[in-house]
Amino acid sequence: MSKITSIEVSARAKAGKGAARATRRAGLVPGVIYGGKKEPTLIALDPRIVVKGIQASGWRSRVYEIKVAGGGTERALIRDIQLHPVKDSPEHIDFMRLAAGQKVTVEVSVHFSGEEKAPGIKRGGVLNIVRHTVEVEADAEHIPEFFTVDLSELDINDNVRWEDLKGTENVTPLVHIPNFVIATIAAPSVDAADEAEEGEAAEAPSA
Repeated sequence: MSKITSIEVSARAKAGKGAARATRRAGLVPGVIYGGKKEPTLIALDPRIVVKGIQASGWRSRVYEIKVAGGGTERALIRDIQLHPVKDSPEHIDFMRLAAGQKVTVEVSVHFSGEEKAPGIKRGGVLNIVRHTVEVEADAEHIPEFFTVDLSELDINDNVRWEDLKGTENVTPLVHIPNFVIATIAAPSVDAADEAEEGEAAEAPSA
């Protein structure tokens, strides 16, 4: 289950562009909580909460417990964030409600460990990450915070596949390739000095 992050927000009475602009002038980010067969809840929250949330790894699968001032508490996922085209500051945020038994689609990040011990990397190989995240379907009560994989025994040309990941219980991958590749240990490339020596040898006149 994803770690639950609690935040506090205030309620907004009005929808529309004018009300949203007024919320931003007050130094807050307008937002909405929708879904779950309930009416949308209009909210406003501190922009620092939004920025902190999206700067942390795995925010697309993080479950938020949202306490609405003067109202109830909702569990939700961030579904969309609109940013200012110049300032890159948050302009609007959409949360999707979670209900028990509900199936949701989420992108879950992959965390790698043991890179410093991997024989292939010690011999000059390079970790080539094919998928930093995996899109899966999960029920609302079992959304993983992230997947993990141990690289410590991998050699050059070894790879990590879906079945190698830990934390995949209760989820279904939405990648339509059987046991797809997550990462590989690629062979080291020829360095510049070796290339230069090969070039000089090729240009040297034969005896």
